[in-house]
Amino acid sequence: QVHLVESGGGLVQPGGSLRLSCVGSERTFSSIAMGWFRQAPGKEREFVAAINWSGGSTNYADSVKGRFTISREYAKNTVYLQMSSLKPEDTAVYYCAAGHTINSRAGLYDYWGQGTQVTVSS
Repeated sequence: QVHLVESGGGLVQPGGSLRLSCVGSERTFSSIAMGWFRQAPGKEREFVAAINWSGGSTNYADSVKGRFTISREYAKNTVYLQMSSLKPEDTAVYYCAAGHTINSRAGLYDYWGQGTQVTVSS
């Protein structure tokens, strides 16, 4: 069982930056792939970014490429999502998820955090 806790969400102006964190509670955290997803009101949950167990492979949604960066810090059992040049359409609840392989399909992730709200507005 992997328990995930996200933090770092908040209100930011367009063009601003935020860094989301996701802390895992299990020692096996370092051997699993991690992903970030988001869900805006009235919309389906969508893939944002993912990173494999070693950190050597990453994948991004086209809508965030060049603006968001996913990384992981093994010593802290933490995965980060650095978000820059934020747009109002980035507003959503952001979730981190843990799975066996890096992929963009939400159904293939086994564990989910509770989510953190990101609001981009002036």
